[in-house]
Amino acid sequence: MLIEKSGLSQNTLAGKTVILTGGGGGIGFEAARALVWLGANVIIAEIDTEKGKAAQDAINKEMGCGRAEFYRIDLSDASRIEALVSYAKSKYGFIYAVLNNATIAPLGAVDKIPASEWDKSYAINLRAPLLLAQKLLPDMKAKNCGAIIFVSSSGAAPYMGAYEVFKTAQAELSDTLAGELEDTGIHALTIGPGLVKTDTAKRGIEEIASLMGMTLDDFYKRNEAYMLSPEEAGVGFALAVVRAEKYRGQEVSSIQVLSEANIFAGAAAQRRENEEASARLKELVSKAARTYCEQYDGWMNRNLFERQWVLRDFKKYTGCSAEQFRAKMREIEDAAAASGGLSRYKADFEKLGKYYKRQYELLQGFERDRQKLEENSQVIKGWIKDTEDICGLL
Repeated sequence: MLIEKSGLSQNTLAGKTVILTGGGGGIGFEAARALVWLGANVIIAEIDTEKGKAAQDAINKEMGCGRAEFYRIDLSDASRIEALVSYAKSKYGFIYAVLNNATIAPLGAVDKIPASEWDKSYAINLRAPLLLAQKLLPDMKAKNCGAIIFVSSSGAAPYMGAYEVFKTAQAELSDTLAGELEDTGIHALTIGPGLVKTDTAKRGIEEIASLMGMTLDDFYKRNEAYMLSPEEAGVGFALAVVRAEKYRGQEVSSIQVLSEANIFAGAAAQRRENEEASARLKELVSKAARTYCEQYDGWMNRNLFERQWVLRDFKKYTGCSAEQFRAKMREIEDAAAASGGLSRYKADFEKLGKYYKRQYELLQGFERDRQKLEENSQVIKGWIKDTEDICGLL
């Protein structure tokens, strides 16, 4: 688990109870998982019974404990929020922290989203965090400790008004509380997860990208340097609970929290290195496939004698006909474009590299023009290097 790299012990939050809204999947699930690892009791307040129960069972099984508990709730119903807090207090006593992760995100132009959708977004994205704070603050003030953590987004953005308006207000509410609680042991702060590839986010981003005239791939490419995994974002949330005093009154990000815990560089940087290597591999594979297909077309345009000699020589050094190899290269191009598994083609590129070395040797004994020899030698060396780089990445 990523949280293990934080250097914190598994009893850091022992005896403390956290209400985490929307913890049935994605970032919320990973936050709950990390909090339980840190020793906390976590109430997973989730509307989806199947997801909530599955999250509870998965975490308790993994951790070998019973500290994750699913509580079904519709946060748009104010009476249910009061019932949640009453239940939590009756079972666990003092509630140390609330993490307002739950959200809904109506998307579309301001004039296209019905008022009823704005009302529902308000109820979940702003009123629910407000009501939870109001219900929990009296006990927190009595004990002079606790943490109220709000979750922000990126701020005002086209086609996201019915979502962003209330997430921005959540951050303002956090600032207000931080000011009112300045001289206490109660800490209010806001954390933003950043851009995370969850199923929910993917659906929303796909719609937004379309409205902005972009493809989903284009959107991710423009923002890939800022992408986090659900676990990275969730661990950032959990660490914000632990370090609430440090971040009180601030709006931080999961990236910041992970970096300051000295675990972002290892996890995210390694993932980005892998992504960069994967992108480089796709680029090299596509280039090598195109190069070979261009060569094949050139061979087919030679006179009969030269063509037959080249085709026989190719088969001798690769073990298959040039035509079969062209079909394989086109198959590889398609696999690269579809981000398919490429490791099964390593032997093909080893054969191609072997043949290019053969071409290089033949060129040295054939070309008499020194300038052409140098130019063509560099070209073939480039082909050889491409095949070697591909094999090194596969």
